[in-house]
Amino acid sequence: MKSVIVIGHKNPDTDSICSAICYAALKRKLTGENYVPCRAGEVNNETQYVLDKFGVDAPELIESLEPRIIDVQFRHVEGVPPQISLKRTWEHMRDNNIQSLPVITKRKKIKGIITLGDVARNYLEDQDPRALSKASTPYANIAATLWGEIIVGNAEAKFSKGKIVVASYHPSVLEDTIAEGDLVILGSNTELQKQAIESGASCIVICVGSKVTPAIRKRAEETGCIVIVSPMDLYACSKLITHAMPISHIMRKDGIISFNIDELVADVKATVSKLRIRYFPVLDNNDSYLGMMSQRNLLNIERQPVILVDHNEKGQAVDGITAADVIEVIDHHRIDSVETVNPIYFRAQPLGCTATIITMMYRERGVEIEPTIAGLLCSAILSDTLMFRSPTCTPADESAARELAQIAGIDVKEHAMAMFNAGSKLGKKTPDEIFHIDCKSFSAASASIIVSQVTSVSEKELEKVKKKLLPYMEKQLPNSGVDMLFVMLTNIIDRSTELLFVGQNAMAVVRSAFSCDPKKDSVFLPGVVSRKKQVIAPLIAAIDEL
Repeated sequence: MKSVIVIGHKNPDTDSICSAICYAALKRKLTGENYVPCRAGEVNNETQYVLDKFGVDAPELIESLEPRIIDVQFRHVEGVPPQISLKRTWEHMRDNNIQSLPVITKRKKIKGIITLGDVARNYLEDQDPRALSKASTPYANIAATLWGEIIVGNAEAKFSKGKIVVASYHPSVLEDTIAEGDLVILGSNTELQKQAIESGASCIVICVGSKVTPAIRKRAEETGCIVIVSPMDLYACSKLITHAMPISHIMRKDGIISFNIDELVADVKATVSKLRIRYFPVLDNNDSYLGMMSQRNLLNIERQPVILVDHNEKGQAVDGITAADVIEVIDHHRIDSVETVNPIYFRAQPLGCTATIITMMYRERGVEIEPTIAGLLCSAILSDTLMFRSPTCTPADESAARELAQIAGIDVKEHAMAMFNAGSKLGKKTPDEIFHIDCKSFSAASASIIVSQVTSVSEKELEKVKKKLLPYMEKQLPNSGVDMLFVMLTNIIDRSTELLFVGQNAMAVVRSAFSCDPKKDSVFLPGVVSRKKQVIAPLIAAIDEL
């Protein structure tokens, strides 16, 4: 079974990260199966402080759930070396029920491709008596193919000159038939054997397991003639000997199409659909051979099971979410557009934080909350409710946070202020980094928007951020893919927000949403700190009325 990914939204905040970690831990305890917390973006300063405080590593970064070749169940069939014989190649294909093999080096780099069709074509069409020498066939290949043994000569030597001669006639005729360097297949007739050696044969193959006389052995050693003894008869030897040819001679070397394990399946499908090739090599990131993939493998991909926490909108989800199998959603936001393959467990409650829901689930299932888990859950609640200042905060949120703080051994106020101070260190960040610290996209009937929120305990820092962000927003809007951009500059201490905006109709939307008279690019909203409850809902309603 694949590991189940537990993941929050893009540009994750503390609730998104901590909820993923804690819910994955709960699922592991309840099921004994592998649930892996992941994140869909970089960890912000506040969240990093929390993770460091409780000694927890940041979850694995997942940039896309689009299936890649590594997710395909390709076959891990071993490749073959260039010097292997056609006979052994055929046996490898037969034993593994595969029709295409890569020819690889000792370092697993691909030199060529050999197919069952190549083997059959060579057997049926090649009638060249010099084919083995043209291929520089090792004598060891010849002996192995004929189930024979080299009893005279160097097994590492190669047959690289001459033709194949089947000696089935009188020695006087044989003398005119054999040229220097030829390979001669013959029987037990010592006269024929002697004549072949004297005529300059580079190798003689003696069939039917006939014994080699001392005189023949001596003469072969003197002339450098290789002697192979095979148990097969003359017909079988002459029929099978061409199967000793190394596959490097007939393998396809050019135009080899292979795929890396990190390539997207969608891209690979688009490529192979135009080809009349059934099997393709799969390579790792070092271009080393891993296995063979068929076009059919691309059709039978197991979807990645995913649990979404702290969001359910497709626009906020990790890229490629539509290619995954969403099996659960745990959230405290409005219900939107994530589609699922099957019925799922969906838990959405109108609370201030997803971590509060997960705390309830620990209690409901009777699972003890360890101090580290308690610290993460408490931190998420304090972050999302701005230490109980947000209008989204409910008594259940505050009660859970205070209970979790006791388990974790932390002071609520001290810990919250330390978190907020860590998150307020924005001076060295670029406008792009600041904008994407906590950034979410939303869709209305007639327009799409992005609303980013920057929180701080310092009014001076927010003023500096404003000067950076307004020019950035104007420049970014044409390439953002949405109609309007908004940034909430939220002062946690004063419980207020200055809302920055750019885009056609943005001022009219703000005027309608908040019944105010905004400036050219901003409006001050006292008492507004919650994006979900105090900003998104009125903005969407105002857009729909335009």
